[in-house]
Amino acid sequence: MGDEEGPVLGSYAVDVRDGRLGEVMGRVGGRIQLRRLGGGREWDVPPEHLGEADPAEVLRERVRLLNRDARRRVGLG
Repeated sequence: MGDEEGPVLGSYAVDVRDGRLGEVMGRVGGRIQLRRLGGGREWDVPPEHLGEADPAEVLRERVRLLNRDARRRVGLG
């Protein structure tokens, strides 16, 4: 995922405590900050609770968000 410094900014990771998938936004006070792919508020994850994101899971979430946005544009959602 990254080196001893932690995961790479912009990469994807999973908070293994609850299974949330997020984009790595930074590091504050020894914790990794994640944000959901669709945006929203960041949350802190202790490094020991950070897991690698399955590329298929990331793709699935990105497609879900694209479909949601497309439905909103045409007034179906």
